[in-house]
Amino acid sequence: MNLNLEKPIVFFDLETTGLQISKDRIVEISILKVFPNGNKESKTWLVNPTIPIPPETTEIHGISNEKVANEPTFQHLAEEISELIKNCDLGGYNSNKFDIPLLAEEFLRSGIDFNMKNRKSIDVQNIFHKMEKRTLVAAYKFYCNKDLTNAHSAEADTIATYEVLLSQLKKYNELENNTRFLAEFSQVGGKFADMAGFIRYNEEGKKILSFGKYRGETLEKIWNENPGYFSWINQADFPLYTKNMMSDFATQMKLKNKFNS
Repeated sequence: MNLNLEKPIVFFDLETTGLQISKDRIVEISILKVFPNGNKESKTWLVNPTIPIPPETTEIHGISNEKVANEPTFQHLAEEISELIKNCDLGGYNSNKFDIPLLAEEFLRSGIDFNMKNRKSIDVQNIFHKMEKRTLVAAYKFYCNKDLTNAHSAEADTIATYEVLLSQLKKYNELENNTRFLAEFSQVGGKFADMAGFIRYNEEGKKILSFGKYRGETLEKIWNENPGYFSWINQADFPLYTKNMMSDFATQMKLKNKFNS
């Protein structure tokens, strides 16, 4: 089966130094160019990111600082890559949220204009999530082979959730049957500091924001640069728990500054 294409489409994937689009860099890029007639062209480059690759990131994709030390930087590859994807649509997995924005950052940083005005983008992950339901009803059927006839009844949903977890433990050997492991494994996007995930912990155990212009920045850094941001959050439409945590942190910093002055 061939894709019905009006023009070539480039499927690509990035391995990077991290997940912050504005700060992290590409360490590997792989491209598969598919032409309307079904022909294919592929190429993969290792890339010197010019910044250190964190050890925890190397553990994920296996690309170390030593491995890319003598590889070309993205700036050296930018024109070649730009020419390869010129006048092409783009495809990837989680590409709309991550790969395309980060690729655009790298191009712009290299002085090459990049935009999506005349391109279409296909995000295969989004198609997957839309086509395969992620509801409790679907999970109950998949894991327990039972129909949840009273879905959205609190009692029925509670019992089904418990049974689904038991079935997951039976199905996946890599899951450990203890609450500490399961709690950590079921976290997405890091450990929450507040209940809603607006404040999270980074790898050093420091509280960071997970949204807005200070996304990924520690509360301490935000306080030192813009303490008024804490007041804005407390006046905006955030959960009370989040507001209280921000207020408590602001109080701690005021006390710290008072005793250090």
